[in-house]
Order: sequence, then structure tokens, then C-alpha cells
Amino acid sequence: MSPLKILKSPLWIADIALGGKSFRGNPIIGSRYLNERGFHVWRMTLAERMAQMRRRQMEHFLPAEDRQFFHENGYVVRHNVLPEDIFKAVQNELEQTEFAAREMKQGRTVTRFIGLTPAILKKLPGLQAAVGADIFQKGLRYVASNNADPLVYLHTVLWDLDENRKDPQTNFHSDTFHPTAKAWLFLKDVEVADGPFHYVPGSHRLNEARRKWEYEQSLTAATHKDGNHAVGSFRVTEDQLQDMGFSKPVSFAVPANTLVIADTHGFHARGIATRPGLRVGLYGSVRRSPFSLWAGGDVRSLPGIKGRQTEIFGTYLDWRSKRGHGVSHLDVGKVKAMAPRIR
Repeated sequence: MSPLKILKSPLWIADIALGGKSFRGNPIIGSRYLNERGFHVWRMTLAERMAQMRRRQMEHFLPAEDRQFFHENGYVVRHNVLPEDIFKAVQNELEQTEFAAREMKQGRTVTRFIGLTPAILKKLPGLQAAVGADIFQKGLRYVASNNADPLVYLHTVLWDLDENRKDPQTNFHSDTFHPTAKAWLFLKDVEVADGPFHYVPGSHRLNEARRKWEYEQSLTAATHKDGNHAVGSFRVTEDQLQDMGFSKPVSFAVPANTLVIADTHGFHARGIATRPGLRVGLYGSVRRSPFSLWAGGDVRSLPGIKGRQTEIFGTYLDWRSKRGHGVSHLDVGKVKAMAPRIR
């Protein structure tokens, strides 16, 4: 082993303990020798068991009916989440307010991220109520198996039908090897032509066929030609999903004011839009170390940090950009959430 690799090995080991997923970036995670002996599948199995243990600590976060549905399917869905007066207030705030925004382009799709910090929400009571809604906050934490402060954005997806490049998010994939959660409270009707979110029911659980598939992927992931696959966000074909015994994907073409919370360890994809338009929603995400014994103890929930994750991340991106490093989320200045694409 080279001196540089010896120096890096403690970082690689810490990365494994904290939930690192990159087969290409971490030679221990990507080791064919270890994965032939079941290392990747062992990590997945342990992470699933520990998530189940942490969720038992948070059973009071969701009604029994929602918990049962989630454990069977991998997602929670609620319609008419916000009371009518709050939903109308949110709609008015979207129409009237310009926000500091960042945009990320993937193929023909641009995703606009608008961080919702405590300072911003203080001026926008409708959005403040939406972000603080019990089902949004507690549902995200339960599905993620971590009682942790979520990362929260206004999230707008815009697409250009004249762009030929493929959006990688339209391939079915798993975000990472362990349970994690994303939520979308859709603030505009989503129709089939708008390329809605798709989820494969039950794919958040490890059955024997998926264990075998994951084992096979782990042997070659480090050198896979798809960069997303190589860093641990495995891509999967619909034929492979069928071979694993999963049912057909559910398409979330839903009316406005519908909340979907999904364990994105399960297989999911962005649908392919067939008409010009956009989707807008309140987006939340929770991903923490999969190997914690306790559901609480989240450092990012401490005073001074809580609610400011998007602001801290933005500061980091600005720091990288000033030093000449490429960033995926570009600052586009102030813009309304439903304005046409900037990039």
C-alpha cells in the first residue's frame, strides 16, 4: 500500500461508519475482494435492521395505518394536507415573493432550489405553517428512521422538450444502500404529461432477489461506466425490477396539496414529461448515518444550525465557486418559484 493510501485509510474507514456509499471514491467500499465475501450486502442488511430499530423509537410519529402502509410499500401519501386557508396563503406567497435561488441542470431538466431558512419563513406565515406541519416533519423523520432536522427547499422542476440530453433521474435508481427519506408536498397539480415521480412499491425492503442483484452490482460498481452507479446510486432496468419480483411502479400524478414521503433507498425515478411546464413543491430530505443506535442526537438540530442547512450548504457552494471549483447548484439570483428557467 502506498504512503498516500495509508494516510487516507482512516478517512475511508470513517466514511464506511458514517454511511459512505461511493464504490469509486472509497477503495474499501469498492473492493471486489471484500464484496465477493458479502461486504456490501452485509452493510445493507445491518443498515435495514438498525433502521427498523430506530423506527420503533418513533412509532408515535405516525398513525398505525400510515406505518403499516409504509412498511408494505415504502412510501406515505396524504391528500389535502394543508387546511384550505394555509394552502391559499402558500399559493399567494409563491405568486408574490422573489426568493434567492440556485439551479441544477441534468439533461433537459433544470431543478430550482430555494432554501427556506427561519429568517425567510418568519416573513411568510403560510410556508412557515407548511414546513412545520406535523405530517411533513414527523413523517420525514419516521421514514428516514432518524429524528433529525430536515433539509427543506421550495423545489421547482422545469424541462425543455427541445433538449436532447437525457435526464439521469428518469432512470430507475436507489439513492443509497440504506433507508433514507425525501418528501414532496406538491403545490401545483401534477398530471401524467408532467413527468411525475414514480416509485416501485416494496422495493425499500431486501428480498432475496434484490440481495443477489446488489451482490452482483457490488463486484463491478467501482468501474461502472455510469458515474451515478459507480458512486453508489445504483441504476436498474425495468426488466431487472421484474426479475426481482417487484410490482409495477406507482405514478404520482396527484392534485395540488398532496404529500408524498418515500424511502428513496427503494427504486424510484422522475417521469418523462411530454409537454412544456413545471412542477413545484415543498421538498424535504433526511439522510443520516445508517448505523446509529439512537434515533435522536442530531447535531444539525442544535440551536444556530437548525433550519439553516440550506444556508450553510449555499455558503459552502459559494466558497467552492470563488476558488474556481465547479458546483452543480448555480446561484441565479432572486426569482419567483414558478418563473421560467434561468439557466
